[in-house]
Amino acid sequence: MGMGGGGSGRDGIKSDINVTPLVDVVLVLLIIFMVVTPMLQRGKDVRLPRAESVEKERKESSDPLVVSVTADGRVYLERDELKDEAFEAAVRDKLSANLGRRILLKGDSTLPFEDIRKVMHRARAAGARGVSLGVEEIKK
Repeated sequence: MGMGGGGSGRDGIKSDINVTPLVDVVLVLLIIFMVVTPMLQRGKDVRLPRAESVEKERKESSDPLVVSVTADGRVYLERDELKDEAFEAAVRDKLSANLGRRILLKGDSTLPFEDIRKVMHRARAAGARGVSLGVEEIKK
């Protein structure tokens, strides 16, 4: 009686939605995004100065070389901390592969501009043709 296959309608096709595979996929995607998102940011994390008007990025320009100056005055090329002479040599090496490559300088907003200007001069001495300053746009 209990195992009978018979022709009853209760043992037919189930119309319930199985959400377990959906939850599995969403959790895997969440983990992937949590791991990848911190890697998308280039350079060191600094608090950028704020500006009302911001120059829009040029589409034809290549990927910029990111230089960061932290609040304690340390200079980073991408993620590597470098001192004065090593900084100039590393910038020179990176720019030798692509002579027209621009430099994006991200300076912490708590630093005096004199410290940022010194880094700009060192980058220019290493052969940089242009140095852009990274800022955070004030939304109106």
